Amino acid sequence: MAPRWKGKDAKSKKDAEVEALKEPMSNIISQLQSSLVQSNTCGFLSDNCVHLAVQGEQLDLLEKACFGRPVRIVEKDIYWFQLTLEEAFYLCYFLKCLKINGGGADDSPLNDEELWRYFKSKKEALPCFYKAYSHLRSKNWVVMSGAQYGVDFIVYRHHPARVHSEYGVLVLSHDNDDDLNGRLRVWSDVHCSTRLLGSVAKTLLVLYVNKNGHSDESPLCLANYTIEERTISRWSSEQCRERSL
Repeated sequence: MAPRWKGKDAKSKKDAEVEALKEPMSNIISQLQSSLVQSNTCGFLSDNCVHLAVQGEQLDLLEKACFGRPVRIVEKDIYWFQLTLEEAFYLCYFLKCLKINGGGADDSPLNDEELWRYFKSKKEALPCFYKAYSHLRSKNWVVMSGAQYGVDFIVYRHHPARVHSEYGVLVLSHDNDDDLNGRLRVWSDVHCSTRLLGSVAKTLLVLYVNKNGHSDESPLCLANYTIEERTISRWSSEQCRERSL
């Protein structure tokens, strides 16, 4: 499937493509990683999300890389940014460019194990969702919430301002996880999902997470998890009919 660039006409769509290719997402992520490491940026736990205070350059890079969202201005040129649990753990654990304080008496950063346990206490299915999120992010897809379309994630080839999303993603598990696997269990679920996504020119991508018999007590388990990708699309008989000349 070719990218569907945004724009009112052919020229504006071509301009969006040129701008996106000029600045690949992998380069933006690398710049963000370097900036956060150099500034020793530290976030703070806030129930089911993470907040961090950033300045101009980091604000621009976070928005370009599509991590989190600005929530308010603290003071001149300083912004509070809100990250989801998956985004925060990706920056901490995978990119190694963010520290997160636990808010205890010593206010010291949490290590990977402590952060993993805290995030799991807030979101039981985090191991599967994070594995799916990091799987897509590591392939340089932009991953956003898919709540608007009844899925877990929506993915883009580049910034959503320049290109339309191509896939709606559902995360399922090969293990006995009733919370995740309660979806797409009956044909009507499949039909509704493919019909809704098809109406907005998206394809349903199902990511099956296989824990391969490993527990989720430590983030080290993630290296043993595997992902199976399946796309499901709605078949249209119109595509197979003979067309009269």
